[in-house]
Order: sequence, then C-alpha cells, then structure tokens
Amino acid sequence: MQLETLRQLVVDTLTDMKARDIEVMDVRGKTAITDYMIVASGTSDRHVKAIAETLAFRSKEAGEIPLGLEGVAEGEWALVDLNGVVVHVMLPKVRDFYNLERLWSAPAAVPKAAARPL
Repeated sequence: MQLETLRQLVVDTLTDMKARDIEVMDVRGKTAITDYMIVASGTSDRHVKAIAETLAFRSKEAGEIPLGLEGVAEGEWALVDLNGVVVHVMLPKVRDFYNLERLWSAPAAVPKAAARPL
C-alpha cells in the first residue's frame, strides 16, 4: 500500500471511531523507525482499545498487516505499528504526560563538531 494511502486510511479510521485531537506528524529525517507518527486520544480505556483494534482490522482488510499491536489489554495507551505509519492512541491524561507531539517536533540535534565554539 502506498504511504499516503495508508496515512489517509489511518486518519479516516480514527475519525470514524470518534478519536479526538488527531495529530499527524511527518517524522521523516528524524527517525528511521517510521515516516509518519500519528497521535490521537480516546475517551476511555474501552474507547482506546476499540480504536486500536479497529485500526488493525481495517489495515489488514486493506492489505497492510500491522507489525505490532501493543497496550490494547490495558487501554491507557495503545500502539499500532504499520511500518510507515505508527499510531499512538492514548487517554488524555497519558497523552498530556508523555507529550509526544513536543518530543517529535523538537529540532534535530546539532552535530558535536558544529556545536564547538570558534
């Protein structure tokens, strides 16, 4: 599946499942793990679980088998790894605590050689 199509499938599924505060971050050049990091909030642990499971199901239907599905049993923070797109679905209190948007929007580190004073 094309990366942009997969990203749109994720966003559409999150929207259909009434996820809140959907944030799509392009992390290419910041990590080799994935191209897009998507963060969304669920309203309860059951909602987080349902969103993650539906996302995994719909991606499988579309031919993109998830590489991993973590945290679904607890429901506070679920991660769906679709290779080119990694999705974090969290309860608002967990999302506020970890603040992934701030972490992944930080500028890239300056190489040590460039950081030395002249």
